[in-house]
Amino acid sequence: MHPIVEKVTQEIIERSHPTRSAYIKYIDSIAKKEPIRSGMACGNLAHGFAACSPGEKVDLTGNRKANIGIITSYNDMLSAHQPYKDAPDLIKAAIREAGGVAQVAGGVPAMCDGITQGQPGMELSLFSRDLIAMATAIGLSHNMFDGALYLGVCDKIVPGLLIGALSFGHLPAVFVPAGPMPSGLTNKDKARARQAYAVGKIGRKELLEAESASYHSPGTCTFYGTANSNQMMMEMMGLHLPGSSFVNPYTPLRDELTKAAARQVLKFTALGDDYRPIAHMVSEKAIINAVIGLLATGGSTNHTMHLIAIARASGIVLNWDDFDNLSRAVPLIAKIYPNGPADVNHFHAAGGMGVLIAELLRSGLLHEDILTIADERGMNSYTQEPKIIDDVLAWHAGPEKTLDSAVLSSVEQPFAKGGGLHVMHGNLGRGVSKLSAVSEDHQIVEAPAVVFDDQEDFLAAFKRGELEKDFVAVLRFQGPRANGMPELHKLTPPLGVLQDKGFKVALVTDGRMSGASGKVPSVIHLCPECEMGGPLAKVLPGDVISLNLQTGDINVKVDQAEFDARVPLPSSAKNHHYGMGREMFGRFRLGASTAETGASNLFAVD
Repeated sequence: MHPIVEKVTQEIIERSHPTRSAYIKYIDSIAKKEPIRSGMACGNLAHGFAACSPGEKVDLTGNRKANIGIITSYNDMLSAHQPYKDAPDLIKAAIREAGGVAQVAGGVPAMCDGITQGQPGMELSLFSRDLIAMATAIGLSHNMFDGALYLGVCDKIVPGLLIGALSFGHLPAVFVPAGPMPSGLTNKDKARARQAYAVGKIGRKELLEAESASYHSPGTCTFYGTANSNQMMMEMMGLHLPGSSFVNPYTPLRDELTKAAARQVLKFTALGDDYRPIAHMVSEKAIINAVIGLLATGGSTNHTMHLIAIARASGIVLNWDDFDNLSRAVPLIAKIYPNGPADVNHFHAAGGMGVLIAELLRSGLLHEDILTIADERGMNSYTQEPKIIDDVLAWHAGPEKTLDSAVLSSVEQPFAKGGGLHVMHGNLGRGVSKLSAVSEDHQIVEAPAVVFDDQEDFLAAFKRGELEKDFVAVLRFQGPRANGMPELHKLTPPLGVLQDKGFKVALVTDGRMSGASGKVPSVIHLCPECEMGGPLAKVLPGDVISLNLQTGDINVKVDQAEFDARVPLPSSAKNHHYGMGREMFGRFRLGASTAETGASNLFAVD
């Protein structure tokens, strides 16, 4: 193993020992070698299988067959989740043929950040993760199941499903991807259309045509944001079948992989001889693999929160310094939009996850010895790729090296020596910056602050022509406790326009950017957040802010005694707590932990 990977792993193991040990002890105490439903009263069991077929009732009455719960995030408004429509029937048939029973245990909400971006509903987005985790637990709380399949793709859905699954850590679990839509309008052309609209060169009709040509069919959006980062991480943790993350929906291979995932979970229940509960799968090493995959591919900054919350659910204490330390050891070896012009279909065609994993394993940057859902327990199985040959699904050796070095490179010839994700620190607090898509000449900015408490105020100033200058945009009161920490991706086109005009611009905020955040330098997730008296609330218009993404420094250049003496200014933003359901999430805002500890209501971490 690479010495830094080994060191960080050992630090996490030692730091997590008390909480991880307690979690595993509890999980092991509730596992049993007989169907879980065998301990239920007759009235409970009768309710549990009342809607089943006569044959399924016979199977569930006996104590021989495993019952698999399906937790689905299907809805037909989200392109990424629409392909799950027929998945339960495929799964039930496959499990029945393999000697088990399956029931849809419950559904979880699934919202789309692409639809709510810049809208009031976005202020529910981050908290939907914890709600999904709780809904997952409710679905499994009937205690009818010996294993579970989780159907989810997008931003908060997969982390929420995984957190919920870990609360039932005694059950084996397989995550079932749906796959990306085929490639449409290139991401570069889509970004160009957005910037043209921002300056009035095209109208709404032309912009909608461009957007619709990009997001055009069932399947995950093809840029490398949080949704596709989710899929990558599930495979890195061994929770997807090898090579299954980026197979397009409504193809024979996609359907066969869904059926194979169903059969696979039956192999690992406590009723058999190869028990693999998810609590033991999501180990410290598996979490490290997910972080390394994120860094090596330039994945979403949202996972600096989600992975921390996932780890906590498994008794593991992960922190931002772990990301930072690993980022200095793990090179960037994938260029997928916004880090390059290619999309996830191009990445998959270049060799995809199999080549990526093989490359990281060869270089000692990935833990091979983790428990996975593949037949072979370690990560070596994940260098293989699935194929249908003579109507039979099987795994075969994948390419030995990349098929397109402009999209997927090697550790010896990386696109960048570091993973491009840095912890930022200074007198404005601690935050995160992703520099994998930021050109080197934009990674250091020093300019006067322009201060806003609402992204709409920023956009209005841009339209009035007030931002034609060098500046650092300070967007305050965007943290979890202030307004639910909505993504601020709506600011990307105007900032990109100003940067292209030659101005030095940057964004500094206690909020977050989209997983698709790109070429404009930003420092996000600043802690403490302004709502909790964070120093960003003391910044005044005209204060000079210096940020250096290369060194990780973020400071306001004001005499420190003067800055310390300032009283944090209250927010001027209005109407962020009512309407569009936001009034029901007041307790989520009040109880949210910091971004650095997962921005969660589920764990006592602050």
